[in-house]
Amino acid sequence: MIVREHEDSFIMIEQDNHAYVSGEIMKHWKENLFKGKAFKSSVDYAIYKHDIGWAPFDKQPFWNDKDKAPHTFVTFPVLPKITLYTDGINKTEQHDRYAGLLCSEHYKRFLANNTSDEAQAFIRQEEERQQRIIDHTPNYKKELFDFHYGLVQLGDNISLYICLNEPGAAKKDEHPFFKDGIPLAAALNLSEKMYLSWENDAAIITDPFPFHNSVTFRLKQKQLAKKDISRYGLIEAYKNTPYEQLTLTLKAK
Repeated sequence: MIVREHEDSFIMIEQDNHAYVSGEIMKHWKENLFKGKAFKSSVDYAIYKHDIGWAPFDKQPFWNDKDKAPHTFVTFPVLPKITLYTDGINKTEQHDRYAGLLCSEHYKRFLANNTSDEAQAFIRQEEERQQRIIDHTPNYKKELFDFHYGLVQLGDNISLYICLNEPGAAKKDEHPFFKDGIPLAAALNLSEKMYLSWENDAAIITDPFPFHNSVTFRLKQKQLAKKDISRYGLIEAYKNTPYEQLTLTLKAK
């Protein structure tokens, strides 16, 4: 879950809805900048579905007693996180093997610096999965995979920028993850970083802009009143709060 706190409410965005936004953006990547066109549908699927493991958890969000707020993807405990990571990779691989490989790498890197036995066991599990998939992927090339994984990372980060910031946020008020730009994988051959900024509460300026024209998409979220959480509990309040949809546009500088 992605959470932004207001005085009287929490803005809550399910991880799977955030991933959908990343897919809606990255499907517009310029064709002449895409390498390994035979893998295009697999890469698109991985971007759209990279957080599918969160879907059942986010339907019944968890309360963080320490922060007195809903758990976010950052604060969520490691052991259940490993469970949902594994389930999401399994589901993606069942649909598309190469997409599963990309998602496996995505989650493996998240836990690379975690020294717990469970995290290290997950990393070994994913290394074995990756080798099995590579062995059964004709025309696999490491340099192409690095490019495709760079697209997964970029789509994730652009959508996180949109979801973690208030629409129209001034640069000084942006989430600290992004104040200095989004690092770009060297394999993308663009520049070292991508810089994003809100033009207004419905448009985001992007530099560089490796997409076909402006990209308009919808972001699905809920705004939970704190009084409803106090009265009904987080799960019941979440279930009874309707979704809102924001229409946003990514555009060139």
